Amino acid sequence: MAKIFYELRQNKNNKSQVFGRWFAHSKSIETLNTRKMAKHISEHGSVYTQDVVFGVLEKFRSCLVEMLLETKRVKIDGLGTFFTTLENEPGGTLKKDDFNVGKNLKALHIRFMPEQEQEMNISSREFLKKAEFVNAESLLGGDGEKTTSGGGSSQGGNTGGNTGGGQGGDTGGNGGGGGEPNPDGSTED
Repeated sequence: MAKIFYELRQNKNNKSQVFGRWFAHSKSIETLNTRKMAKHISEHGSVYTQDVVFGVLEKFRSCLVEMLLETKRVKIDGLGTFFTTLENEPGGTLKKDDFNVGKNLKALHIRFMPEQEQEMNISSREFLKKAEFVNAESLLGGDGEKTTSGGGSSQGGNTGGNTGGGQGGDTGGNGGGGGEPNPDGSTED
């Protein structure tokens, strides 16, 4: 089973309703760049060399951005759909005619909605069931514990990105890289 590392962090925002409570946050152990991912794919019994896989991934990246900037959604079967949302400046405008893109739009975000077809479902709840959770402190000799399949109610927290189609839209999303704020008021690193 895949291992997801997490660390526990205390909410230190004294204005939050959950001030002082502890929440799990995912802890990445490595970031794979395109070249490393291409090497990994080519080592999985692929007939394509690392350079060929790298070329395809690079072309995919540039074409994905191109299609998103043409207001198209890009669905990768078995993975999910990439799309854009707009983030507005707070407050909006009183009249429709007063809206100005340069003044009232804050950001254009790239979002991802995981596949939810039954055989390849990687939505948040289903993905949670496929992982084993390991407290990162346990790797350092701390007193972290290891939990499997969902982690129970004491582990977890909202560490994920956007999985709902309604997030963002014309009322804006959150400021940042596309994830929802955590219930403790923080956002992921």
